[in-house]
Amino acid sequence: MKLLVFRAFWGMTGSAAEQIERIAAAGYDGVEGAPPEDMPRAEFLRRLDEHKLALILGAAVDSRDQLEPTLKRLADYGPLKIDLHSGRDSFSREQGRAFFETALRLEESIGIPVGHETHRGRVFFSPWDTAFYLREFPSLKIVADYSHWVNVCERLPDDQAEALVLANQRAIHVHGRVGYEEGPQVPDPAAPEYAPQLAWHEKHWQQIRQFQLERGADVFTFTPEFGPPPYLHTLPHTGAPVADLWNICLWGATRARQQFA
Repeated sequence: MKLLVFRAFWGMTGSAAEQIERIAAAGYDGVEGAPPEDMPRAEFLRRLDEHKLALILGAAVDSRDQLEPTLKRLADYGPLKIDLHSGRDSFSREQGRAFFETALRLEESIGIPVGHETHRGRVFFSPWDTAFYLREFPSLKIVADYSHWVNVCERLPDDQAEALVLANQRAIHVHGRVGYEEGPQVPDPAAPEYAPQLAWHEKHWQQIRQFQLERGADVFTFTPEFGPPPYLHTLPHTGAPVADLWNICLWGATRARQQFA
């Protein structure tokens, strides 16, 4: 199984063309994010093809009626996978069921794997809520961003072992950001004081990879999705970032190749 490491557009500056050039030069295998607003679809796809960069597209979908236009728009780009920030954490079970029934029907029609991200503020904001829907819908898939769950639970949620195994089985993509008990992003994942949090996340990323390997997946996709301020800590009064975002993501990419290649 081949490892593909993606770079998120999130936190980058400059034109789409400049961002693609920089991502390619850094040795990433693909890009992830929303379609660029400053570049037509054909040109965007052409530039990715020139640099042999794969594509994962993402979007926020707050309500069920947004699903169809969003997924059809993203599917027109022919991405490898689609990542959705799905619904709201305030959804009732009935609203959640209706949302995912529609999402699964549309996913089948476009023929592209759709993962629903484990994210604060969304339906999959916690391990237990996610497990409920994964049991309800055997074909439902996730994008694993467990940094949010560590933050929501205010602990490394080993007491949610059953839910985590189920989530790991359904994960089709990993957002490799390291969270800690009081936030969704440690200041620097290489810092020794965050070694327990890094080890916890990597344990689950390894299990996701193993489940995919057992299913016969061709590729394991991973994005070291560390974000800019306010995700990235800043110094009081000045707002200066405490670390360099580009270098943190590169560290995450190198670490992934060491751990999962």
